[in-house]
Amino acid sequence: MSPVYLLVMLVPVISAQTFHWGCCPTPKVQPNFSLPQYLGKWYEIEKLPASFARGQCIQANYSMRKDGTIRVLNSQVEDGVRKFLEGTAVVPHPQEPAKLGVSFSYFTPYGPYWVLETNYTNYTIVYSCTDILRIFHFNYAWILARSPSLPPEMVHYAKQLLTDNGIDISKMTPTYQNCGDI
Repeated sequence: MSPVYLLVMLVPVISAQTFHWGCCPTPKVQPNFSLPQYLGKWYEIEKLPASFARGQCIQANYSMRKDGTIRVLNSQVEDGVRKFLEGTAVVPHPQEPAKLGVSFSYFTPYGPYWVLETNYTNYTIVYSCTDILRIFHFNYAWILARSPSLPPEMVHYAKQLLTDNGIDISKMTPTYQNCGDI
């Protein structure tokens, strides 16, 4: 299959993503990452566009399962209703615990979920990127917080960290987080 044909087939998939030519950047991740401290609820503050997260009041909740995998329960409000999507995260390489893999289907491979930086109590900066034949890549980035908002200087810091790691954040958008009790 020619790369051009593959690209044409993937246009609907990548149109809602952040697409770039070439290979993925390889940013440094959080040293000495502690998964137990990371577990719990996180609110999405800003993100690069993602076809699977178009709603408002987006949250992620991470918890350990008895089998050692991590339960990922994402939710968002669409049309006034909170909708949930459950997935599984794993730590593929214990020597790199900040590089998790996440999947939301038994039929899809684990996608990268790299914790670039977190202080566990206020904020986290997460990055994900997938290469397609080393010709192009699409990536995601999230700024998450333990509360529905972060001070502007913290958001600026997170964006600067992403930029310093070669990640284009020009399409990053804030997530509306004022949905009341929905």
